[in-house]
Amino acid sequence: MVNHFEMGVWLLFLAYVTSFTGATIGLACTVRSRAATTPAVRVAWLVLASLSIGGVGVWLMHFIALLGFGTPGNPIRYDVGRTLLSAVLAVSAVFGGLALLGQRFVPWRLAVAGAVTGLAVVLMHYTGMWAVNVRGTVDYQPGLVVLSVIVALLAATAALWFAVTVDRLPMRLAAGAVLALASTGMHYTGMAAMTVRLDAAAPDPRGVEVFSFLFPVFVLAAAALALPIVALLTVNPDNDSPSVTRSGVTVAIQER
Repeated sequence: MVNHFEMGVWLLFLAYVTSFTGATIGLACTVRSRAATTPAVRVAWLVLASLSIGGVGVWLMHFIALLGFGTPGNPIRYDVGRTLLSAVLAVSAVFGGLALLGQRFVPWRLAVAGAVTGLAVVLMHYTGMWAVNVRGTVDYQPGLVVLSVIVALLAATAALWFAVTVDRLPMRLAAGAVLALASTGMHYTGMAAMTVRLDAAAPDPRGVEVFSFLFPVFVLAAAALALPIVALLTVNPDNDSPSVTRSGVTVAIQER
């Protein structure tokens, strides 16, 4: 027997809120990257966007959702190397997708960027599931796997379209909500595709328990979210340089 909500359905909402937060902040960084005046500044914003979207909106959401995955009476272990690999792939692939988006709206660029970003969600999920070891075997239903890919592609493309065509806060929040839907929807569709065959006679799976590396994961995720937030709050969007507000007067620190 496999349980996807062992800790309660509330974990689904926590996973979605986490994904929404990372996606919204990351998309705000993406908008800043499109207005950047130099390649170096643009890349810096894209890195921050990738950390927020890929590291928090996609990978941390996946990790939180997996806390509810259980095989009652049988241990679950995680391969740390593969888990870290899934995080690196998520951030790297999202960076590639956002870089392809470019600084001007071009339909074919949006389609390619949406495909790459959506596939980043898929790549992270199945690499992350490769890191999960159970006492038995894991198979996937092809039809649901294909559906999970379609969900990720469509929602990621729609989210990027919102982000690059609308410059109003409500629509940016809508873009974050859609991208979070892509991540969580793809995750739970992918989990529904799993077929776990437990074998009580098999040895305990290799790896570590999830709670043994839970603290460092959240520390890294907090850093991945804090950096973009600080940048968004301190960098003047008009000149991409930090600004400080004193007594209602904004003093821009110009690069020399």
